[in-house]
Amino acid sequence: MPTSHLRMENKTAKTRERNKDKSKQEFLDAVGKILTTKGYTSLKVNDIANAAGLDKKLIYKYFGGTDQLLDEYIHAQNFWNNVEEEPLIAEDTDGGKTAAKQILSNQFDFVGNNIEYQKILIWQLAEERASHRKVIDEQEEKGEVLFTHMADRYFGDKAADFRAMMALLVSGVYYLNIYAETNGSVFCGIDIKSPGGREKIKEALNFFVDKAYEDLK
Repeated sequence: MPTSHLRMENKTAKTRERNKDKSKQEFLDAVGKILTTKGYTSLKVNDIANAAGLDKKLIYKYFGGTDQLLDEYIHAQNFWNNVEEEPLIAEDTDGGKTAAKQILSNQFDFVGNNIEYQKILIWQLAEERASHRKVIDEQEEKGEVLFTHMADRYFGDKAADFRAMMALLVSGVYYLNIYAETNGSVFCGIDIKSPGGREKIKEALNFFVDKAYEDLK
């Protein structure tokens, strides 16, 4: 086969792959757009295809179906995709206190800046779905690694008390951001959407972590 023909075939293959990747991203973006403007109940195949400006047949071709598309979207949005346990464990010198503060602060900002993720959190509460369960299981697995290798060793028989406190703080991070986006930004007199208000919440998160490491040991 002539070399020129091989080059043409390779170029055609690369073009098709680029088009596929572009189309897949357009479908994922369409899911996010519908989720934030109309809600998860509007995530139907025709609506997604129309929002993406593409033939709905491509959803089946590239993802296998609407459910698989939604599953891929949900997984891509997960905060814990950006958390690597190994560096945190390797750098740990204080029983996980610095890591706990960093994760809570980053999570607070991530949820506050990502309306799509807020909608997914609401969706998780409203509808049982295998992909929701998978994401939750994955984040529990990552959290377990951090708890086991850092905080549990530090707190010993008080480890469960620290885990309970972290559960309240993480759920507060979720709720405050969702509340501020949907029902007005002021909560307990603090504007959750203002820079000053958000800094106060972060200071409170740090305070509770410090108190835990002082009082539970």
